[in-house]
Amino acid sequence: MAAEKKPASAHDAPADPGFKLPDATHIGRSMAEVAERSQRIVAEWLKRQGEEGQFSADPLNIANAFMEMTAKLMANPARLVQAQIGFWQDYMSLWQSTARRMLGADDGAPVIQSDPKDRRFKDDAWKDNEIFDFIKQSYLLSARFVQDVVTHVDGLDPRTAQKVDFYARQFIDAMSPSNFLLTNPEVLRKTAETGGENLIRGLNNLLGDLERGRGQLRIKMTDTEAFRIGENIAVTPGKVVYQNALMQLVQYTPTTEKVLKRPLLIIPPWINKFYILDLRPKNSFVRWAVAQGHTVFVVSWVNPDETLAEKDFDDYMQHGILDALGAIEQATGESQVNAIGYCLGGTLLSSTLAYMAAHGDDRIRSATFFVTLMDFRESGELNVFIDEEQIRMLEEKMNQRGYLEGGDMANTFNMLRANDLIWSFVVNNYLLGNDPFPFDLLYWNSDSTRMPARMHSFYLRNMYQENKLAQPGGITLAGTAIDLRRVKVPAYFLSTREDHIAPWKSTYRGTHLLAGENRFVLAASGHIAGVVNAPESGKYSHWINPDLPDDPEAWFKGATEMAGSWWPDWQRWVSGFDKRKVKARVPGEGGLKAIEDAPGSYVKVHLS
Repeated sequence: MAAEKKPASAHDAPADPGFKLPDATHIGRSMAEVAERSQRIVAEWLKRQGEEGQFSADPLNIANAFMEMTAKLMANPARLVQAQIGFWQDYMSLWQSTARRMLGADDGAPVIQSDPKDRRFKDDAWKDNEIFDFIKQSYLLSARFVQDVVTHVDGLDPRTAQKVDFYARQFIDAMSPSNFLLTNPEVLRKTAETGGENLIRGLNNLLGDLERGRGQLRIKMTDTEAFRIGENIAVTPGKVVYQNALMQLVQYTPTTEKVLKRPLLIIPPWINKFYILDLRPKNSFVRWAVAQGHTVFVVSWVNPDETLAEKDFDDYMQHGILDALGAIEQATGESQVNAIGYCLGGTLLSSTLAYMAAHGDDRIRSATFFVTLMDFRESGELNVFIDEEQIRMLEEKMNQRGYLEGGDMANTFNMLRANDLIWSFVVNNYLLGNDPFPFDLLYWNSDSTRMPARMHSFYLRNMYQENKLAQPGGITLAGTAIDLRRVKVPAYFLSTREDHIAPWKSTYRGTHLLAGENRFVLAASGHIAGVVNAPESGKYSHWINPDLPDDPEAWFKGATEMAGSWWPDWQRWVSGFDKRKVKARVPGEGGLKAIEDAPGSYVKVHLS
């Protein structure tokens, strides 16, 4: 006779639920620590608000842009009604498709598909599970509807339309179901597997980022302890041979017995640090240029504080490029150089060349511009942040501190690629509870720099807002009216096809501003990857076309796509002007003595 089955007791061990049960003691202790840290963060944030004063609740002037958009939209309601009807038809199709799948019928093609490159929906459950597939497609349909509405509003001026489009996309990206615990299958699975420990770790990661930002969120993108400047990044050998209040000049150790007679001067932007061009040996442009026989000098800008608040664009020209030219002549005996300017460094280089042309100074014999704007009429999505209200607000903050805080600029650039540089880390760090992966490029991206208040205000107003650099005599530097059309040195323009910071069709206009023999080359990828693309990597093609028609699209139609890096093309171009060679120059053994080892001390200054 079978034993009688006993009723379940409260003391009996429960059946395995298929997931890890949370440790109540551990959770209690963790939450107590969270509460204590949260109180400190809020207190610190309130203290800062009192110190820095109160600013506009809408510093980006978003509300006015959307109010104007709404008024224009209501003036033509038929367009909105048509979009809504299409949206509801698509939604009904999705409901029917999902119902058929849940009943086991052939589901057929999805109503809307995500981009295969969209990593938010890479988990198989977004496709294989009916519920998550429905959530994903609902989001994609809604996103398409919102984007379609805001981009087809008649009568908006271009700047307002650009702002509405940009912030609509920011909202759409923020609302992705992948960003929320209950609608992300990967996060739900991790929560079940760890008994919720991932959420505790994520909360601690969030608090750590708030603590680092003193109440403002500073998302940690990489393991910052994994890198040491001069030890495992920025390691090309060399010496600092000159310095002043604004920059150090680094001369790199030759690796060839003979070098080209004419030295090479690289002027990076001061928005970021120069070692993006010397990140690792395998993709270091600096190391590669040295191996091609160049005597390479790089300007390493200071990370300024309030004592440099009054430094202007003039100062960066005089005590950056012009002082560097004098120092290179002392170090090598050569009065003429080839020069490279990267991004804002290129804008400074073009301005300096116009200044030098006005004074009969021919020390720069060729100029290379990496992703450089000279005509700022269409300067990409950064224009969203450049209007009178925002500049005035920014100037108030800068005048109080004496500089633009590095994190403020970093946040702006991160918003241009929000899914990659914000939301992916929200999911990884806060929802999955993972520590960020050590990645040298993201370490560089997080290594922020400040900018002097006066210089940055001049740059924003005269170039981005009023586009005066492109106008003859539009700006004056050191008492000299600047006219780019007086620049007659040969110039090489390198731009990148997917650049959101310096759009290639805008950088192309520089070829028609400078009056010398110009060459334009377009690389695949973006503002960083398209430039830092070593030949050994085998990545990213480039396009060449010796003709320079007025229309950039016409240039592209006539261009030839070439496999791999553009670096060898540039080397052939720059070395073609002067092939003479001399004995290799060792830093510190010329007319300037070595001050310290490369990469120098200025680049090692980190912001707290």
